[in-house]
Order: sequence, then C-alpha cells, then structure tokens
Amino acid sequence: MAVSFTHCLQNLGLYSRSHLSCQRDSLEGKSHHVVNACLQKSGYDLAMNSKVGLLLDSVKWDEKGLAVAIAQNVDTGAILMQGFANKDALATTISSRKATFYSRSRSALWTKGETSMNFINVYDIFLDCDRDSIIYLGKPDGPTCHTGSDTCYFSSVFDLLKHPQLLCSKIREEADELCRTLEENEDKARTASEMADVLYHSMVLLALRGVQIEEVLQVLRQRFFKSGIEEKESRKA
Repeated sequence: MAVSFTHCLQNLGLYSRSHLSCQRDSLEGKSHHVVNACLQKSGYDLAMNSKVGLLLDSVKWDEKGLAVAIAQNVDTGAILMQGFANKDALATTISSRKATFYSRSRSALWTKGETSMNFINVYDIFLDCDRDSIIYLGKPDGPTCHTGSDTCYFSSVFDLLKHPQLLCSKIREEADELCRTLEENEDKARTASEMADVLYHSMVLLALRGVQIEEVLQVLRQRFFKSGIEEKESRKA
C-alpha cells in the first residue's frame, strides 16, 4: 500500500482546505487528476514545518540517510528516472514542487532541470508500504534523459537480446561514458556507476552468446600465470 504525502499533509492541516482542488483533464481520451494545493500563508517555509518534519522522519532512510526516489509521469504512468533523495531533497521537493534529488557523486542536492530547464513538476509524492522508497508523481517540462529521450528507461532488455546491433551500440556508449569519468576527472562513485553500466550490458551480451561469467573469470585467472605474448600465442593455437 502506497502512502501519499499530499494526503497526509492535507490531513495534518498544512494545506488550506479551501484551496485544495482536484481537476480532471483529458489526454488522448484518458483522464488524470492533478492536485493543486496552496500554503496557508504566502512565503511560509513548508519544509521547516514541524509536521512535515514528522513525515520526513517516518521515511526509512538507509545508513547513508538516503532512499530511492523515482520520478513517474502523472499523465502516462511512464517511469521517467531514478535517483536518490535525503531529507533535504524530499523537503525541497515538497516546498518547491520540483523533483529534487541528492547526488552521491557530488554530495549535494540537485533539482532535475536546473541546467536543462526540463523540470519535473511534482503533483504528489508517494511512499511504498515499507516507507523506504519514494515516487515523485509529476509532469515533465521536456525530455528527462540527458540523451534527449523522454525517459531514462528506453533500453529494453528484451530489445537488446533481439537486436545485437542495439546491444553493441549500448556497450560502446557506456564504455565511452566510463572513459569520460577519467578524462573529466570525475569522482570514484561516478566511475563505479559507469563501470556497473558497462558490466551490466556486457553480461547481457554474454547471455546472448551463451557464455557464463565463470568462463570469463577462468580466462582472467589463466592470464595471471603467463605473459601477454604467451597469451596471444595461445590464441593462435
């Protein structure tokens, strides 16, 4: 069962009931609800309100004070992106209505769209039943992914398995991003993240070729006991 932050805030009296309304708009024959809420007084800092603090404290943050935060399109239901949030990021999202995350590589808050202007305007926030992950339900101003795609989730595993050229293109793309972490002197967390992407897509290729990861590890073990020249000669044999 998901828990809506907006519903909780309404019940706590943080929003003026006279200003809480629900509008139904039509989109390609479907309807969606947009909840518009106004603060009780102008300029009030919602993020600092003690009642909001209680809600923030109810989230099961991990040992680093983070929780997975997923942005979802309020109109289509598409998953736009996934990041991480801490208390400050969630509080900022509540007060600004812009999807805000915590960057583990930069150790700082960042609001989606602060550079591209493609903000994700948040209409509601949900916690899952365990209260350890968050959904920002919102409407994007433009493409969410840095590639220009509407969503960061445009690479289907099934498509990669069916289209080898697409898979190879993805591996090359991820390898390039890994190299850029060195060229642009990015931190270790970013390098680890990009390496994980390379490994993931490479393992999809291995699965497609019927190669077990243990076979790869065995090759690496053998290389510890012979020179590069000997290893190349063994390939010819």
